[in-house]
Amino acid sequence: MLVSAQTGSGKTVGFGLAIAPTLLGADAKFPKAENPLALVVAPTRELALQVKRELAWLYANAGAVVASCVGGMDMRDERRALARGAHIVVATPGRLRDHIMRGSLVMDGLRAVVLDEADEMLDLGFREDLEFILGEAPEERRTLLFSATVPRSIVTLAKRYQKDAVRVVTTSENSQHSDIEYRAMSVSPRDSENAIINVLRYYEAPNALVFCNTRAMVNRLTTRFSNRGFSVVALSGELSQNERTHALQAMRDGRARVCVATDVAARGIDLPNLELVIHADLPTNSETMLHRSGRTGRAGRKGVSVLIVPPKARRKAESLLRGGKLKAQWGEAPSAEAVVKRDEERMLADPIWEQPLTDAEKASAKKLTDLHDVEKIAATYLRLFNSRQSAPEELSPVGAAGAPQPRAAFGPSVWFSVAGGRAQDAEPRRLLPMLCKVGNLTKEDIGAIRVQQDLSYVEIRKASVAQFLTSVGKSMTVEDGAKLVQLDKAPDIAKSPRPAFVPKDRDSGPKPRKPRHKNRAAPPAEKTNDAAPIDWNDDPIPRHKKPKKLAQPVHKAKNNKPEHKRPEGVVTPYKGKRSAGAPKSGPQQGGLAPKVGKSSSKKNRARAKIAASLKAQARKGGKNPPK
Repeated sequence: MLVSAQTGSGKTVGFGLAIAPTLLGADAKFPKAENPLALVVAPTRELALQVKRELAWLYANAGAVVASCVGGMDMRDERRALARGAHIVVATPGRLRDHIMRGSLVMDGLRAVVLDEADEMLDLGFREDLEFILGEAPEERRTLLFSATVPRSIVTLAKRYQKDAVRVVTTSENSQHSDIEYRAMSVSPRDSENAIINVLRYYEAPNALVFCNTRAMVNRLTTRFSNRGFSVVALSGELSQNERTHALQAMRDGRARVCVATDVAARGIDLPNLELVIHADLPTNSETMLHRSGRTGRAGRKGVSVLIVPPKARRKAESLLRGGKLKAQWGEAPSAEAVVKRDEERMLADPIWEQPLTDAEKASAKKLTDLHDVEKIAATYLRLFNSRQSAPEELSPVGAAGAPQPRAAFGPSVWFSVAGGRAQDAEPRRLLPMLCKVGNLTKEDIGAIRVQQDLSYVEIRKASVAQFLTSVGKSMTVEDGAKLVQLDKAPDIAKSPRPAFVPKDRDSGPKPRKPRHKNRAAPPAEKTNDAAPIDWNDDPIPRHKKPKKLAQPVHKAKNNKPEHKRPEGVVTPYKGKRSAGAPKSGPQQGGLAPKVGKSSSKKNRARAKIAASLKAQARKGGKNPPK
């Protein structure tokens, strides 16, 4: 089967029922647990543990033994559980592959394999692990793929590993989830975190999930919410499995009301009282946004999905909604006044007002009415009620469209010219503060600034011209003595034409030579146009393969007298010290080789030292003559 259905529609129970006839057959209970009969693969640890709980509840009366193999847990405990036997194994891809390669999981008896949230496993890079797992499973098996979306990669995987698959598409796959209300809230760039606090206060959901794109943002928001009095937990990949499990359990028990998480919690996590999902950071694609929002509005319950949209992210938010075929209600984040008003509505709508008073409560109320009037008692109750709540944040005003408001029309104006232009390094960013300071204006009073070669033109609002002229004075000069002139009309500013492009003529002649070093020989005279063009490819031998020319010996002249070269074949006699019995002329017979020159290396110095020692022994007639 290849099934796609909305989040929260019961896919876990769906594939649990689908594989039941394959596992049980005609029996009502499972036999003694040995090798696993079914394998369920999930992308994240939290989803795998949740699927294990659901299947244990579903197959409880059939006596099924369900084991889990997930990363972050003790692998020795998992191996012992598999050795004792299990009917169904729920695992994550990486840990499952480890068990298969170590031989602790025997897959010969598998009858069914289920890939839950298969598209997410491919997105997380588990394709190689999935192919290995499916390749190790028996050929005669059932393969079921379940996911909220079925992209092309899932279709390719299904064609490769499924036989005669039945495609199941829910009727509401292409329509918006009716139980989830989408709201896009425009906020100013600096009020994103404050807007999240007001959203949490406005809805006061029993459980709320705030999604971030990075772990650093998770830590930041967790600290901020904790300081504001929210009972908050964090859920990200840097936490250990025990910490992540405790965080989710705190949400289920009611000990925590807000969970700040990365996308690790966007797949399959089911929190019964989750009524609010906030996208603090916009997701990367529409599928991720659908899975994030799908944590609420599950099993017929209502939920709200809120997108926090700064001005720069508006186009991205519209693209995500369009890609997910979703319609969101655009507006601003709840203000502080709206939060206070909502608190009063919840207070008055509380069913505690309908409960009858007990005798003890009547006695206490009588004491209060005797001491204080009714108005003071009511005001004190409101103060106590508000003191238990976190104070809302004041938000900066932002347009309903969420984009920066365009500048209004400038209106009537007067043009002035200022001496100095591009030749004097004049720039608008320097002229604007100078004119504001000299003319006692604001930047709203100055319109266009046009810098030319030797002059600059400035547009000033007509209502501010009188004040500007008074501040400048009769001298009509600004900083550095630049002359200021009032114009009768707008200047005729023509754009300077761009210089025409002149292509280089490659055949017009040889390229000019670079200047050579002063010690090098002068270059040959340039050839005229009448000379034949140079053919650089007429040399049959490549330049890098030509043998290098040996340097010729240079014989310097001494005292302006030419130095005579040594005739070929003539050997100069050795003029060093002679050994005992050696002839007076010619090379030394039986002695050491002549010393050519001083060497700087350690090895040559050592050899010279040994040679000198042997030479001294030879003179003294030592027992060890030199060899």
